[in-house]
Amino acid sequence: MRDIPVRQMVMSSGFRPWLITGHAEVRAALADQRFAKDSHRVAEMLDRHSLAGTDSLFGQSLLHHMLNTDPPEHGRLRGLVNKAFTPRAVERLRPRIEEICDELLDALGGRQHVDLLAVFAVPLPIKVICELLGVPQEDREEFRSWSNALVSALPREVVTEASNAMADYLHGLIKAKEQDPGEDMLSALVHARDGGDRLTADELVSMACLLLAAGHETTVNLIGNGVLALLTHPDQLASLRDDPTRLPGAIEEFLRYDSPINQATLRFTTEPVEIAGVRIPEGEFVMLNIDSANHDARRYADPDVLDIGRDEGGHLAFGHGIHYCLGAPLARLEAEIAFTKLLGRYGRIDLAVPAEQLEWRFSVVMRGLERLPVRLSRT
Repeated sequence: MRDIPVRQMVMSSGFRPWLITGHAEVRAALADQRFAKDSHRVAEMLDRHSLAGTDSLFGQSLLHHMLNTDPPEHGRLRGLVNKAFTPRAVERLRPRIEEICDELLDALGGRQHVDLLAVFAVPLPIKVICELLGVPQEDREEFRSWSNALVSALPREVVTEASNAMADYLHGLIKAKEQDPGEDMLSALVHARDGGDRLTADELVSMACLLLAAGHETTVNLIGNGVLALLTHPDQLASLRDDPTRLPGAIEEFLRYDSPINQATLRFTTEPVEIAGVRIPEGEFVMLNIDSANHDARRYADPDVLDIGRDEGGHLAFGHGIHYCLGAPLARLEAEIAFTKLLGRYGRIDLAVPAEQLEWRFSVVMRGLERLPVRLSRT
């Protein structure tokens, strides 16, 4: 597949998208505005292809955010969100993220066998996103149940029910933030202004759900996939323990080696586009394979080898171009703190089952484990 970076697929449903896999080709497509993302047009096209309802896990009511819009609307939404999602706002979360990590690890007590996803990788980002959005403590358990449904491979009616419940809750929370703003990011988004412009209530709800999905699921996978990568490469784990200053580079390598995202979100061509010598007609759906791009031998030496000392950057785990992940600094911060705390607390971590027995979640977009059973030892 990597030898032919652009090809058309035929899926069992009859869907015939074009798949782009090479690093240079995916990177170019991510920045090419002829590959559009407008959610309303995507829904119309899917309907024409008799594929209505497959465009988004969240449903149409939660789609109007900057990830699913094109310029100039994208610039408007991102400009408003940028006013709240500043480096200072992210860095301000560091002490609380450290506390949350300590609380989760303290709660393990002397347990030696745990599912590291269930006890650490999953609850950490959901707690952080609740802090970020200013969800009151008493609502967080219910909020977490909705968010779990939104990012799980559950029947569509279950996901729809959860998305509707979350949308209703967020509308109420937004009204509360309008009357009594706090120091959280949702309050900042509610009151963000660009001249006379502001986010509407529906845009705020969609944006909050985007922050939830992007800030929760991807960070779970970054931590889980990164831990697995280290446990299956003990030489790299030993190298990181010997020199913890290598952690930032290690996190970039985790993102490249086993990206939390398999595919970029769906795009379509607004005119004929030639890429890698292949002409994709107008009005065609296009899928951009992040995982394959990050393992392109034309871009990376020994791409299937985990090397936390790898000097080459440029992975596409956070995308590229105008849709580059706004939450990338937060994901990196959470991962940095999570790995520092985990490796600092436990002198030995081993897989509790053979790696080949681990199950990966069934998802076109996400790349993450179902469970990560490990044995923990402080010495």
